[in-house]
Amino acid sequence: MVGPRILIVEDEEPLALLLRYNLEAEGYSVDSVGRGDEAEIRLREQVPDLVLLDWMLPGLSGIELCRRVRARGDTERLPIIMLTARGDEGERVRGLATGADDYVVKPFSVPELLARVRALLRRTKPGHVATLLLAGDIELDRETRRVRRSGRELHLGPTEFKLLEFLMQSPGRVFTREQLLDGVWGHDVYIDERTVDVHVGRLRKAINRARSPDPIRTVRGAGYAFDETFARSE
Repeated sequence: MVGPRILIVEDEEPLALLLRYNLEAEGYSVDSVGRGDEAEIRLREQVPDLVLLDWMLPGLSGIELCRRVRARGDTERLPIIMLTARGDEGERVRGLATGADDYVVKPFSVPELLARVRALLRRTKPGHVATLLLAGDIELDRETRRVRRSGRELHLGPTEFKLLEFLMQSPGRVFTREQLLDGVWGHDVYIDERTVDVHVGRLRKAINRARSPDPIRTVRGAGYAFDETFARSE
């Protein structure tokens, strides 16, 4: 099943690539353009489930594109998250008044943005976002923030919860420590990569009780992966 379709409209290529990587890791189908006028054409060709829209764009500004999207009958309810370096209150009010559903100021935390994407899709397109991740005997509920294994509730810290959620979203995929830092802590947080090992150790201790098989696989010289032989979701 193809995940929700997200259009990234961002002219900073490194940021667009970072967003695409993290969104695709969560199971979304992602397209991106770097100009406002190109985005308008793309939206006429196909309407996505959500748009991440930069304010300052060549060709057509994000704020003007947002106005035009809201003026069209087929896109007037299209979920839009505005991305901008303009952080003062007046600009935030202007962006929301133009029709943006949410407003994120750069630089931002990638995990926080992903949470905002999920929350907005849950409100506007509730059938598109899986709130429950299942893998073998492990159940992770994104809404209640609870994790169970074989029916028994596990007590995880907030970082261990986010780490398990991130790994369960892409079973079998090997993530380097750097990728886990970006995906769980955010690219703007500067901490040692070995911090990942500490939290993986805590996560393993919490979920591997009573000789339960360890679903987190260590790939020597590469990183970590959630064992795909456990994986299923609904």
